[in-house]
Amino acid sequence: MSDSKRPIVKIPLTLFDKSAEVIGLLILLSFWIFTLFYYNQLPEIIPTHFGAEGKPDGFGPKWTIVILPLISTFIYVFLTIVVRFPHKMNYTATITETNAEKQYTTMTKMLRMLKLMLLLVFFVIDYKTMQIALEWPDVFGRWFLLLVFTLVFVPIFYFLIQSSKNS
Repeated sequence: MSDSKRPIVKIPLTLFDKSAEVIGLLILLSFWIFTLFYYNQLPEIIPTHFGAEGKPDGFGPKWTIVILPLISTFIYVFLTIVVRFPHKMNYTATITETNAEKQYTTMTKMLRMLKLMLLLVFFVIDYKTMQIALEWPDVFGRWFLLLVFTLVFVPIFYFLIQSSKNS
């Protein structure tokens, strides 16, 4: 069924949904506050890219640190808008009147969780950049890349499995 013929179902916000939205906004605000608070303390050149070991392998001017919260703000706004149109998403199952609500609910929960995880990923990258630039103790070490991938892919796989169970 094409997405123009899919049923449009209003998905009621659950406690999870409301909490995810509030937590996402709090993460985003904290991200901006953290970045702007430490901005003036940064050296003129900061890490801008990290290799698989979590060690910096690219450097640039300190103003580039603002790119991370800017990207996060775009992601936050974009996914906040997109989650309102679950009937426009791509699904592995055919959407029918009987499964639409479950499929849409799973998709909106996945997008909200993905939004949270992406905000956290960019915040972690921002923190890692500050940590190296300001010579703070390394809290992530070699687990940095694993943490980033886990934050993004575990929720996606979980919700894809849930979606396939609902079809």
